[in-house]
Amino acid sequence: MFTGLIEKVCSVRSAQFMAGSMKLVIDIGEIASECNIGDSIAINGVCLTISRLESNLATFDVSAETIAKTSMDKLNSSSQVNIERAMKANDRFGGHFVLGHIDGTAKIKAIEKHGEFVNIKFSAGSELLEMMVLKGSVSVDGISLTLANINNDGFSIAVIPQTLKKTTLNNAKIGDFVNIETDIIIKAVKKQLDKILPKNEPLTAEKLRELGF
Repeated sequence: MFTGLIEKVCSVRSAQFMAGSMKLVIDIGEIASECNIGDSIAINGVCLTISRLESNLATFDVSAETIAKTSMDKLNSSSQVNIERAMKANDRFGGHFVLGHIDGTAKIKAIEKHGEFVNIKFSAGSELLEMMVLKGSVSVDGISLTLANINNDGFSIAVIPQTLKKTTLNNAKIGDFVNIETDIIIKAVKKQLDKILPKNEPLTAEKLRELGF
């Protein structure tokens, strides 16, 4: 599990595609000394496993399913990525529950600067938006952020200077695709409500009483 608090922005050394899969090599810098083969690391919010470790270079094998669901296919040897190692059991929990399982991608459609702060607007599909709530949490390329606004075709976030400084959002551009993971708590609640709420009849006070509310 992760928290959405980015440890480091790292450089991609190579992104090699083969038979639908991908081999990704990233220079993870000094944190390599605390890593081992088999460790889980979130790369732009995607939970990946170190398959090889040579000095500061960590290799990750990316499956076809992950490539299809994320923006990993946009990475190349000049890319910068957000890095977060899996949370330790005794760590302070500072962000929100992030699993590293991406729900889909969103596209940046506007970047508005307000002094040192930035408001970023994204376009996203209904399957993502229905899992979001105003002022709730969302993971954008692995960064724990708060939803400032939601409408029928997208959402926006307000980014503080510290987040801009410490993450890849500092170099974000209109048209970029980002990985989105919605809040697991909202997904769990929605799944249960979908099971018990009526689908083909209006929800009335009487029906709620029948359901035990």
